[in-house]
Parts: sequence; structure tokens; C-alpha cells
Amino acid sequence: TQQEGVINGEVKGIVHDPGRGSPMVAVKLETGETYYSVVPEGVYEGQPTQVGEEAVVDIGNVLPLGKIPEGTMVCNIELSPGDGGKMVRSSGAYATVVGHTPEGTLVKLPSKKTKYVNDHCRATIGVISGAGRTEKPFLKAGTKFHLMKAKGHLYPRTSARAMIAACHPFGSGRKGGRKCTTVSRNAPPGRKVGLIAARSPGSRVKRRQV
Repeated sequence: TQQEGVINGEVKGIVHDPGRGSPMVAVKLETGETYYSVVPEGVYEGQPTQVGEEAVVDIGNVLPLGKIPEGTMVCNIELSPGDGGKMVRSSGAYATVVGHTPEGTLVKLPSKKTKYVNDHCRATIGVISGAGRTEKPFLKAGTKFHLMKAKGHLYPRTSARAMIAACHPFGSGRKGGRKCTTVSRNAPPGRKVGLIAARSPGSRVKRRQV
């Protein structure tokens, strides 16, 4: 929760995290503390870094948003002071400091939306590394399997139409035509699949009221 002054540190190494799209960086501070964070583009092993409100506005340094000039690209933004960073953490992402107001610092997020954030919330200068990661094809099913396993996702996932009727309500290819996929909100487990408690379009609702 360093806010006043500046703490110097050094990048001790860049490590791979299989569950993330970008690598992690290990930074050792002069206080003896070591922390891990996402890596902005251009950070290298042995690079000196600074944390605090008096830190230099340079790639890899961490400053409060209230001390960052307008137009600066930042990442790993805190939502509340001291939470370690909650926004703009995916590979290739960055936010832009638009301006400073009495309500807080106005930040333009990757979604093009703007948000007011507390001036004391910290952010890392730079763009998250790993841009263009999703443009590279997997080529093999095994590569996709290992990625999904690292993220804790089920892969491969069998489609409901390919199952037998005993395993899924949409299973079996002998029903003749498509089955209605809308089910009641009170349907029992096992039958509650598809469009759960889907509502009618607005035009139909208006006609009913008339």
C-alpha cells in the first residue's frame, strides 16, 4: 500500500504461468519484499523499477493514477487502493488516462468505455505483453487440450445432439425434427437444459396486452 515517496526495485525474472495469456514478472524491492505481477511490453530481467507516487513515469513502474499524466497507457489498474490490480490484465490490453477530475481519474478501458477510478488506486505503466496471442492457430487438438486443462475447462465437450437419449434431452437422432429448447424454470435437474425460462419477444407481449 505504498503511496508516499518511492521504493526502488529490480526485475529478478520473467516466469511462465500456464493459466494466463501473458507471463508474470518477479520484482524484488529494496525492502526485501518480492511480488509477482503481469509483464508490460519492454520489461527485461535486471531492469530497475520504482513503486510510489514519486516514481518516474516509465514502463514497468507503478504509480497512483492521480500522479500519471493524461494520455499515458496503463495496465493492471486497482479498483480500490491496495487491492493489487483488478482491471486490464489480459494479454495485449491497456487503458488510457483521459483526465483528472474531482470525482477521480477518468480512464478509458479496452472496451472503449470510460470509468472514474480513485486517484490513490495504482496502475502499472505500459501495455500488457502477449499481444496477438489469439491470432496464432492451435493447429493440433492436443495443444488446445493443454490450454483448457490449465484453465480448468472441460475439453473436448461433446455436443448434446451427438449424445444418446439416456444422457441428454436433446440426444438421439431419431426424434424427427428439432425439439423445443425452451424449458420451465421449475424443471427438474437433468431436464433443465437449453433456453431456461425464455421470455417472449416484446412485440408479442404488447399484442397480448391489447
